[in-house]
Amino acid sequence: MAIQINNVYKRFGSLTVVNGVSVDIADGEFFVMLGPSGCGKTTTLRMVAGLETASEGQIFIDGRDMTHAEPRHRDIAMAFQDYGLYPNMTVFQNIEFPLKIRKLAPAERRRKVEETAGRLGISDYLGRKPAQMSGGQRQRVSLARALVRNPKVFLMDEPLSNLDAKLRAVMRTEIKKLVTDLGITTIYVTHDQIEAMSMADRIAVMRKGDMVQVAPPLQVYDRPATCFVADFIGSPPMNLFKAELANNGRVVCQVQGFGDALDDGERDRARAMADRHGHFAVGIRPEHLQCVAAGTPGSVEGIVELVEPLGQTTNIYLLSGDTKYVVVTDRTTLRAGDTIGVIAPGDKVRAVGLDR
Repeated sequence: MAIQINNVYKRFGSLTVVNGVSVDIADGEFFVMLGPSGCGKTTTLRMVAGLETASEGQIFIDGRDMTHAEPRHRDIAMAFQDYGLYPNMTVFQNIEFPLKIRKLAPAERRRKVEETAGRLGISDYLGRKPAQMSGGQRQRVSLARALVRNPKVFLMDEPLSNLDAKLRAVMRTEIKKLVTDLGITTIYVTHDQIEAMSMADRIAVMRKGDMVQVAPPLQVYDRPATCFVADFIGSPPMNLFKAELANNGRVVCQVQGFGDALDDGERDRARAMADRHGHFAVGIRPEHLQCVAAGTPGSVEGIVELVEPLGQTTNIYLLSGDTKYVVVTDRTTLRAGDTIGVIAPGDKVRAVGLDR
């Protein structure tokens, strides 16, 4: 079931928390809204659900204008951060509850509950109450209750944030596989970039009520539209260097060697950005920088300030002139105080727009 959000605003008095958001979500797509607290992602989700009313704009679900429709008329299901389970009911009764509301026959309710519980691996817990279960098991119950009536749209608001890191990784895989197998259009809200990158068909990165970039995960990572996106996604984030276009067309950059490494396509992007804003940034992911011997032709000289071994990789913090940046590499014998060369491959250096 496709969803269209057309120029939607949400205002609370004089405060605008969603600022003219527009996006089309395809039938069966797993769409993630990613951003920091207060960026408007949950409010946008709640407007799709009908729990908040849009101040302006329209929301279409399956081609029907549902902007002002009640939640029960939208054929959607939601899963929340706090599970929202009834503590006095068993797992079976929690999952069954939305079916009882719809007055399905007892035999049909039992069939659907057992089928959904089996999909989520909680068949052995149907007689338990939520307090007798772990966080991961309760999250599965919450998902089962949402999915048991086969909704056309599934909305999830940070459903994994209460789980530990290992369990989050397991649940990410399970949720993506489940909704993909069922073909349910899903909107998923998170502030966790790993969840967004690993689960989404497309990501909408949100900032101050705006969707600043909507694209597949690797495109968002490889070609961030703005400095905010470049800094928000990636750990460590993309190295960004202030830049501008000189009168002779040369890119003048904080670390000139990186500005000179831009290929022709990125220089064209830089010219377009400079036409609009006058300034832009040159960016490169830390793992794309290459450490070489000092004085290597085409390299930028840097002094090692800190070496941070992380086991699988090593973060090397460098200083070139007054500019600090980071390189991610394999294990190394480099130490603080060493002088090295750094090469930026031209096909990995990006022109990045400034935030408005």
